[in-house]
Amino acid sequence: MLRLIGLMISIGFADSLNPSTIAPAMYLATGKRDPRRQVAEFTLGVFLVYLVGGLAVALGPGELVLDLAPHPRPELKYVFEILGGVVLLTISVLLWAFRKLLAQRQLPEVRSDGRSSAILGATISAVELPTAFPYFAAIAAVVSSGYGIWHRVFLILIFNVTFVLPLVGIIAVLQFAGPNAQRVLATSRRWLERHWPVTLSVICLVAGAFCVLIGVTGLIGLHHSRAGSIARKIRKIVAH
Repeated sequence: MLRLIGLMISIGFADSLNPSTIAPAMYLATGKRDPRRQVAEFTLGVFLVYLVGGLAVALGPGELVLDLAPHPRPELKYVFEILGGVVLLTISVLLWAFRKLLAQRQLPEVRSDGRSSAILGATISAVELPTAFPYFAAIAAVVSSGYGIWHRVFLILIFNVTFVLPLVGIIAVLQFAGPNAQRVLATSRRWLERHWPVTLSVICLVAGAFCVLIGVTGLIGLHHSRAGSIARKIRKIVAH
């Protein structure tokens, strides 16, 4: 379980630094109409859509796969851990390769006047969800682990809590930074506009390497355990 918790946190954190959610939240945070409430509602919308979408996959198609294969091969969960790492490493390479082009693109701007920030967050998440490949890799690792429903719910909840941490951080700045909060966030947004491709590339590299490492070490440990079991059976046969 600890291995999967680490996997959910690492993939969730790498996936959380997504300009599609952070940039709109920063715009809301620098607005004049109760910015803290606006960002909190936006965060809630993002969180609920991602959580419900992930649970629908894990407990819908994922449950069907487990019913068809009630005794999945133990290697499968480690393979999906490695797959999740490979997805992050691929994203890291692409971000680095196109970093200059991406940095020239203006981050998305939103206007929430007259509509709910929660609906805005939910809409953005619903659009992003079908292409959330790191999330799907994490869900695949959870489903293939063979854990029961409540364990899977817990793991996907951890992913989504980690995913909204940057948005929670923006709320914390608005809460505790006082009169300087919007100036701090405006400066952070300008920095993000210039450096987000490189920053996200590095984070995906570290998180991807970690995921591959825990997957590979899991496979090695499983093979060593099997080799030891075979050796013990051979010794018992020889002894008799």
